[in-house]
Amino acid sequence: MTSGPAAYPIHQHVLDNGLRVLVSPDHGAPVVAVNLWYDVGSRDEEPGRTGFAHLFEHVMFQGSANVASGAHIGLLQSAGASVNATTWFDRTNYFETLPVGGLDLALWLEADRMGSLLDALTEENLNTQREVVKEEKRQRYDNVPYGDVMQRLNSLTFPAEHPYGHTTIGSMADLDAASLADAHTFFKKHYLPNNAVLSVVGDVEVGDALQRVERYFGGLRSGEVPSHPAQDPLGPLSGTEREETSADVPAEAVYLAWRLPARGTRAFDALDLFFGVLGHGQTSRLHRSLVRDAEVAESAGAASTGLIGGNSFGYAYARARGGESLAAVEEALVGQVDRLAAEGPTETELRRAKAQYERHWLHELSRVDSRADALGEYATLEGDPELVNTRTAQVEAVTPDDVASAVTEWFGSDRRATLSYRKAAA
Repeated sequence: MTSGPAAYPIHQHVLDNGLRVLVSPDHGAPVVAVNLWYDVGSRDEEPGRTGFAHLFEHVMFQGSANVASGAHIGLLQSAGASVNATTWFDRTNYFETLPVGGLDLALWLEADRMGSLLDALTEENLNTQREVVKEEKRQRYDNVPYGDVMQRLNSLTFPAEHPYGHTTIGSMADLDAASLADAHTFFKKHYLPNNAVLSVVGDVEVGDALQRVERYFGGLRSGEVPSHPAQDPLGPLSGTEREETSADVPAEAVYLAWRLPARGTRAFDALDLFFGVLGHGQTSRLHRSLVRDAEVAESAGAASTGLIGGNSFGYAYARARGGESLAAVEEALVGQVDRLAAEGPTETELRRAKAQYERHWLHELSRVDSRADALGEYATLEGDPELVNTRTAQVEAVTPDDVASAVTEWFGSDRRATLSYRKAAA
């Protein structure tokens, strides 16, 4: 890694109602990205009400006091915007990128639904979005090969009662049981200006952007910021939990899962690099050994997912090449994991993993939309948007000893779970 740290300008301001505002001017093109992160995700859902955070991602596009149902996206697209939203364990975010002349429209729309969504939330549009979520689950989880893998790995990694013990799509039975009053309660609790971070990145001047933000958001009322569910960090998995399932899949597969330390720690960064060496891309250990050399797998890889509520998780997988037994594929997968854990990455492998991280990081930051997203991410999850400029230095500072120490604590044959995915009988 030879390049120096990024140096994007970041101006931070907090409105009287607690809304955190981040402005980063970039005059390279006449566009602006508006990105709003709410500090609520599926880990904040109450028992019996899973899926609410994701449901609200949809409900937020159903109109507000001054915007007709379904008109939010249309208004932005007519102004040349790309627009979307996502939900995850630790957050929900809403974002649009558009010509800079549309900045007022974007801010007004975001402020209107933050302040007055409940004025337009009816039983009818709640039911409409409930059905949209159900259809999304059918299309993305139920009716595609391996669609339920993450749900199964999640349940192997965390106890059912843990905040991360359910996926963001949630339970359809819980969504069916949700009332309009439940929806109002969830919104009033979490959708507050002082529970959000607003990033504005693009062809703007700082003072002007802040005046516009104040104009649209300054009059919104704050509230009591909810606390996240209390959860002490969990140690590594104990025992070798195993689950076997079958479905109409193109190839049998085996997945290994680990519980990991929370993101924002040196140990997680070390393990993130470890997973990169193990299973990221065609230079990884798993691809070279299982796919290219031994030819027992048609694909193989590994990844870690950083979370902030005490723990993260990681997984590795291999999908059997035709004619290979799943037992042989699992043996090969476990062998490569255990070998890397015992020997550690080579100097070249660790350097390559860091370079891959940096290349991806700088590529993402080069775009105003993903830079706005990163600012919201690091302000919301780690309390410091300046990490956008220093993150690669943190990763570069990870040493082989850091990797070895983290692997010793979190890896081992008795510290993982295994999911076997077999073809359903014809």
